[in-house]
Amino acid sequence: MKPLTLSQGLRLCSLASFAVCIAAAAWCMKQGLFSSQQTMEHMLSGLGAFGPLLFILLQIVQVVVPIFPGGISCLAGVVLFGAWKGFACNYIGICIGSLAAFALSKSWGRPLLVQLFGQKLMDQYDGWTQNRDRFDRLFALAIFLPVAPDDFLCYLAGTTAMSWRKFILIIIFGKPLAIAGYSLLLHTIWCRLFWG
Repeated sequence: MKPLTLSQGLRLCSLASFAVCIAAAAWCMKQGLFSSQQTMEHMLSGLGAFGPLLFILLQIVQVVVPIFPGGISCLAGVVLFGAWKGFACNYIGICIGSLAAFALSKSWGRPLLVQLFGQKLMDQYDGWTQNRDRFDRLFALAIFLPVAPDDFLCYLAGTTAMSWRKFILIIIFGKPLAIAGYSLLLHTIWCRLFWG
């Protein structure tokens, strides 16, 4: 049996992660976790510290192998843990995942990005990388605002001459506003729609 290529391995990881998410969502619905805040709180209290750690791990994986939009996982964080604890879990997981994406692209380069995101997205943002100072400013702005494809941009930054120090500073200080915006807004909407 031949070993998997990088492309096949990434697709397999993405499909497996997606299947786990679907199964988890179905189980949560069956348990009534989405329709009752008390049921959800009871289930989470039984997990103790393992619940937030498991969710942080999910956020890390979600950044490294993007299988669904980050806003969905941010919503899951605030629904599961509340606005502030959910924000903290989202922030820690997304920051660690962003660092992992940067490290992977520093090692594997542009071919990895094409495998994960496709050539079309690479072509769309390739112009950003032509001028180092311009890219650094655009990257910082995109990370600060909650509308850009952050996971892709973290990978793209790893293919540039951006230093680890600059990347870490941008992620640590740029992510909180975007994550807080997602977390608090989505928590408010969820509570009004489902928990009245």
